[in-house]
Amino acid sequence: MASALSESRISTEHIPVKLVIAGPFGVGKTTLVDALSEIKPLNTEEVLTQAGTLVDDLTGVNEKTTTTTAIDFGRLTMPGVVLYLFGAPGQTRFQVLWNELVRGALGVLVLADTRRIDDSFAVLDLVESAGLRYAVAVNHFPDSPDYPPDALRQALDLQPSTPLVVCDARDPVSARASLIALVEHIRELVLS
Repeated sequence: MASALSESRISTEHIPVKLVIAGPFGVGKTTLVDALSEIKPLNTEEVLTQAGTLVDDLTGVNEKTTTTTAIDFGRLTMPGVVLYLFGAPGQTRFQVLWNELVRGALGVLVLADTRRIDDSFAVLDLVESAGLRYAVAVNHFPDSPDYPPDALRQALDLQPSTPLVVCDARDPVSARASLIALVEHIRELVLS
């Protein structure tokens, strides 16, 4: 009963907002949703198979053993808003889900990896083609090269107004700061 009452309070006191976490294969989308979610996240992680090696490029992510096959889902309540987080699968073969996944989304947080920056272009193209508001969070891995923000912005061909942050998807504080950058950007665009 208490759970139903708290769910009711969320729906009446908070504005529901759907956000998508997107990025290439192995960039940390599932990890970010896990770090942010106040509920046990729904993950559709499956073990990578030998058959998948024919279509999944493991360059730069050789240690990866699982992959998202549909979505990740989590929820984060912030003052006045409840964020519903949908993590998109990163492989091209799962892009058939893209249009349904972004339907009704207010924005997208695109994760990038400096070890494989070129892998981000296909995702950025999908986001821009859909006309979605977005921010970019560069997920920092222990072996990631560091670049100044201007170099990252130029490498990703981002507009000056597009938020760009560096994060650690494993760290809830860092992951939240990335999400806040996206939400603030959406707020500015909606109010202008």
